[in-house]
Amino acid sequence: MKEDLFDLSGRIALVTGASQGIGRSIALLLAQKGATVAVTSRKADACEQVVAEIRALGGNAEAIACHIGDPAQITDVFSDVCQRHGRIDILVNNAATNPYFGPALDMDLAAYQKTVDVNIRGYFWAAVEAGRSMRSQGHGVIINVASVNGVRPMDGQLVYSMTKAAIINMTQGFAKELGRFGIRVNALLPGITETKFASALHADPRNRAMVEKLLPLGRIAQPGEMAGAVLYLVSDAASYTTGSCITVDGGWLA
Repeated sequence: MKEDLFDLSGRIALVTGASQGIGRSIALLLAQKGATVAVTSRKADACEQVVAEIRALGGNAEAIACHIGDPAQITDVFSDVCQRHGRIDILVNNAATNPYFGPALDMDLAAYQKTVDVNIRGYFWAAVEAGRSMRSQGHGVIINVASVNGVRPMDGQLVYSMTKAAIINMTQGFAKELGRFGIRVNALLPGITETKFASALHADPRNRAMVEKLLPLGRIAQPGEMAGAVLYLVSDAASYTTGSCITVDGGWLA
């Protein structure tokens, strides 16, 4: 048996939406455990900052700009990584958007379409590109970052919650299809986390206080608290785990 089940040395990982928040924390931890990490997000300079952090800590990483809402850019990123490294071992689908907060009846079509294009089509196409590469090598891991909203919709976030429910279902579907090729597919369901993405829920002291009263642990999560679950799911410690959704929410859904 491998001495360190969490050692990712020699593995090639791609993390979308990795320039900040949860994605950044995941990229840092995977690199710390030995993976070479392709850090992707829309802005190359933001990716370069994370790469610099990783390299300063002795890790290996590279920055690649990619808008997950554009399928052509997704295809180009996977082609680029596979040409340079010969394969991809780990995909963490994390890039997401939530451009509208409020009543669904007041949402415009553009905001709806953007949310669906990024959160469903983007995740799906990235998983397809990863799955095609991993199928040829006979192994791989795909992690989809969903949300507790996919289980229990939050007021004012109906469409975002719908897309996260779709990601949970997509995770289970891909796990069934890809298991025969040695590919594991799982999901992380974060609770409310202190990120720029979720600032509407925690930046205002009154909102924050109301949210924290509903959490058994009594506090909002930090981004780094999500990374450990992803490390488990991509590691050899989870070699028989597929189709699972791990909730990290401070007890929100309890």
